[in-house]
Amino acid sequence: MSNHKDNSEDKTEVVGYVAGGAVAGATVAGTVGGMGLAVGGTAVAIGAAPVVAAGAVVGLAVYGLKKAFFN
Repeated sequence: MSNHKDNSEDKTEVVGYVAGGAVAGATVAGTVGGMGLAVGGTAVAIGAAPVVAAGAVVGLAVYGLKKAFFN
């Protein structure tokens, strides 16, 4: 007999936070437009994909903070 509870609600909530973060990242990328990183006289373009990925990570971090403080 297993004492594991059904985590499908938790998984759905995690996916919601990650998706929300990704949408926020896409919104930032779309609003700001062409971004770049300039270091020591060299510049590299940053596309939308890393910004969307960073948004997803931030969304997951917000979920982790919520779980840490409210559970």
